[in-house]
Amino acid sequence: MQQDVSQSTFEAGQEPVVLRAATKLRGVVDFIGRRASWLIVPLVIITCIDVVSRKLIWRTADGDVQGLQIWLTRYVSRYFDSALMQELEWHFHTALFALVLGFGTIYNTHVRVDLVRDNLRFSQKVKLEFAGLTFFMIPFLLITIYFAINYTYASFVIGEVSPSAIGLSHRWIIKTVLVVGLILALVAGFAVWLQVAYLMWGDQSKRFELMTLDWPEQSGERIEGKERIRLEDAPQLEDLAPIPLVVAAPSDGGGSTKTSAS
Repeated sequence: MQQDVSQSTFEAGQEPVVLRAATKLRGVVDFIGRRASWLIVPLVIITCIDVVSRKLIWRTADGDVQGLQIWLTRYVSRYFDSALMQELEWHFHTALFALVLGFGTIYNTHVRVDLVRDNLRFSQKVKLEFAGLTFFMIPFLLITIYFAINYTYASFVIGEVSPSAIGLSHRWIIKTVLVVGLILALVAGFAVWLQVAYLMWGDQSKRFELMTLDWPEQSGERIEGKERIRLEDAPQLEDLAPIPLVVAAPSDGGGSTKTSAS
């Protein structure tokens, strides 16, 4: 039997401290993730420019090979060189991927292969989520962040640059972005951990928005953070209004037309 969610939610300002903390942490990840997602725009633009300009080539009357990318590199900026463009592509791709890792966590959009969890009761799902966060996700991210910081610091100290003779310098910058992304993923994991911990030891009769779980009465309505489309709820063909079609009849001098419905 479904519970009346409208009568079992927390009143404004009455949420437990644990849930308020989880909401604030989620807000930080959400704020940065939404803005970082716009990195897809320069990534697509740079990739398109690189591909198109690299393919537009021709031969002059003297037999020399010329191309759009050669012209852009020579007369506009050295950053139009193919090697630099490709490095910019993976820099933006790395930044995009790293900065939305946590964003995907708080909205449960990471791919899950839930062959076991889908068949468990809600209380069992909570325990499994808590174990996964406590013993796998959070410890893994802590260890990875530790080594990533050392990795970035070493890059800064030695002044690491691209191995390409004409590549980008200051390699430590993109490595710092990777560290920031991992920290955001850790913040997202801790936000979810607080929610799940409250579900284990708090009042489960009160409803609030969950990040990686669904309430029992919502089971089957969402999948990987998205609303599940039910075929039975889609409009049936026979329920659709007929579309009138106007068909021109053979001319008999009066220019009449016939209207039919399909």
